[in-house]
Amino acid sequence: MSTDCLKTMQKTIIAAKWIDGFWDRWIVHGVEKDDISSIRSFLVDKESWVETWGALARSWAERAVSLPAAEAETAWRKASLYYHLAQWIIPERNEEKKEWLLKSLQAARIADELSPLETHYVQLDVEGKTCFGRVRLPVKAKGAVIIINPLDSTKEELFTYEDDFLQNGFVTVSFDGPGQGETYVHSGLKGAAGRWEQFIHLLIDWTSSHFSLPICVFGTSSGASWAIYSSGHPKVRKVAAVSPAFESKEIQLPAYFVERVQFVSEEKGSVWLPQLERTTFRHPVLLVHGKRDTMVPSEHIYRLYDRLPVGKQLLEFDDEGHCCNYKLHYIRGYAASWFQE
Repeated sequence: MSTDCLKTMQKTIIAAKWIDGFWDRWIVHGVEKDDISSIRSFLVDKESWVETWGALARSWAERAVSLPAAEAETAWRKASLYYHLAQWIIPERNEEKKEWLLKSLQAARIADELSPLETHYVQLDVEGKTCFGRVRLPVKAKGAVIIINPLDSTKEELFTYEDDFLQNGFVTVSFDGPGQGETYVHSGLKGAAGRWEQFIHLLIDWTSSHFSLPICVFGTSSGASWAIYSSGHPKVRKVAAVSPAFESKEIQLPAYFVERVQFVSEEKGSVWLPQLERTTFRHPVLLVHGKRDTMVPSEHIYRLYDRLPVGKQLLEFDDEGHCCNYKLHYIRGYAASWFQE
């Protein structure tokens, strides 16, 4: 493991130990607050991080064995999420990261088998390398929602996004793009702006070729930026974007995050976001903004909103920050209804 990797991990762990807001994302994605409280003070280095989250993941898996199917599915999804947290701390592509990711994938598949809904594991080639995805099917489909993961997330992390759209009758399509999750670890495909443009177009075309349904796109943070970019594709009906990230000298990203991104980037010094100022938008966008967002200033959101096409909506929350974490469940329900209008 490189010296740079060890330094970046240590910066990340310091942020996790001392910044409460660090955990908001993980709490709303399914990590129990009590679990965080019980182990936070013990997180001092990479070894303590992976051992602690690995042990908690095993605990959830052991608990799942004696539970009824519906509760066991939830427990296995938590086990998958906690194994994901164990591998997430390691930004460098290596065997240890691969081993923890495999445990996360295996736990997610057990949860999928317990679900009454069908899950299919699918692949998409980008520049001759495989991007890995998952598709889940509701009882009666009204449309398909492509979920675009934030830059340092994986498709397995966002299972609550899948659940909300499935309950509203949407097929969910979720891939690890270049530089993300299974695609990065197994295929070695790194992120770059041009590569992500290809990926988004291929993903929409793939979805269109497999489902004769209206296609909508949902994303948060960097995923929201690419969701807005996708509104220029002729096969997309509507887009919902929560806290789209911008590249700007005015916006200060956390140092640990910037360093983490460099390990999965083809182009050093880049966070591979779309050039939205050069993008032609075709289809309606639901733009969601938290007014306490310190990463995406309100004036950036309002300037973007002014450029969006007819049918747009702006949904704002006075008490939310970046990604509107604690309103996400409501936002996904709102988006599902809006997609059907």
